[in-house]
Amino acid sequence: MTGARGAGFPYGLLGAWGLTRLVLLLFVLRVFVLPGPDVTSDVSVIYQGWYEILRTGTFPLDDVTWQYPPAASLAILSPGLLPFLDYPSAFFVLAVLADLVVFALLRYAGVRPGRTLRGAWVWVAGLPLLGPTVYARYDVMVTAVAVAALLAGARHPRVMGALAGFGALLKVWPVLLLAGAVKRRAWTAAAVTGGGIALLFWAAMPGAFSFLAFQRGRGTEVESLGSLVFHVARHFGWSGQVLLNYGSVEFLGPYVDVVSAAALTLTAAALGWLLLWRLRGGRPRSHTLADAAFVAVLMFTATSRVISPQYMVWLVGIGAVCLCFRGSRMGLPVAMVLGACGATVLEFPVWFSHVVISDWLGVTLLLARDGLLVAAALLAARELWWGTVTHPAPTLPAQAARTRETLTP
Repeated sequence: MTGARGAGFPYGLLGAWGLTRLVLLLFVLRVFVLPGPDVTSDVSVIYQGWYEILRTGTFPLDDVTWQYPPAASLAILSPGLLPFLDYPSAFFVLAVLADLVVFALLRYAGVRPGRTLRGAWVWVAGLPLLGPTVYARYDVMVTAVAVAALLAGARHPRVMGALAGFGALLKVWPVLLLAGAVKRRAWTAAAVTGGGIALLFWAAMPGAFSFLAFQRGRGTEVESLGSLVFHVARHFGWSGQVLLNYGSVEFLGPYVDVVSAAALTLTAAALGWLLLWRLRGGRPRSHTLADAAFVAVLMFTATSRVISPQYMVWLVGIGAVCLCFRGSRMGLPVAMVLGACGATVLEFPVWFSHVVISDWLGVTLLLARDGLLVAAALLAARELWWGTVTHPAPTLPAQAARTRETLTP
């Protein structure tokens, strides 16, 4: 059997996806069990608790762990579409379907002219490296929206903008997909879609934006880049604490506010660099939109005061879109992200207890994971700058002039 444009049907790719996803499902269904904390408790306890509140027509107004934009409620309520299953099982099934949507999009994109199936392989290989956490959080659903947005971007900027705007109301970060968008139609569609959805939630459900206030009292999460300061400082008498705070395990105590402020400063600096790139960048290539989105999301993740394991799903998805394009220069940074995924499943959940007590195994794992993310961000930024500022794509008039010179006897 042959696929589109004469390409053989990728049985190996599909088989690898099916086998790895079956293993992930067996983990979230507790047939297989990884060492460490139960990653599915967020679904069976937290998400299901929110589901019971949201279905009454209001947001969890008194729950500081609700720190998501209003459209996140759609993901939490979605298991209600499968009433014949209990809540956790329905959620896991929908997570697998979102995963399948991403796979199908990347596979379809990969067989088009000028494209490659490398992106689909990145997605197939990357998610299992993160372990069962990928199906126990709603981030795979958000990533499906983001991947669809980027793949639509070059030919359908309005669709791309609308999906990015909707994604931002799911979990904020998809707004970064617009980093490389040069057409006003994409930005306009994002603003109209995001604003319209936000207005509907504000009018229909109390507390749609209460999550904004819940972010203020956060400390520094124990897996973030800044946390390495306190992991090491604990060995030299630092007097702070590690506590479950605002839904994650965080450092609280002396100088935490300083490190958190430094993380925000780094994020602001990254955004400033992206703005400078936008001002200096030349004519974009077909892969520039995806490459810029990858760099933006990677910078945001690496500098954040919270780097939860599920954040890696975003990077795998956006990195996979980059590698759908033959001309993308993001191959090595994406490979480094995949390496960081392997380190992530070791630090959470397998040896998370070592991270919490800041022993040298925990510190080494975090140093490896966060170090790979920082190195990938710097390398990806360099490649984006090199390809669009130092060596920008020639303008169409210049290309036409060279063609005329070649044809002139």
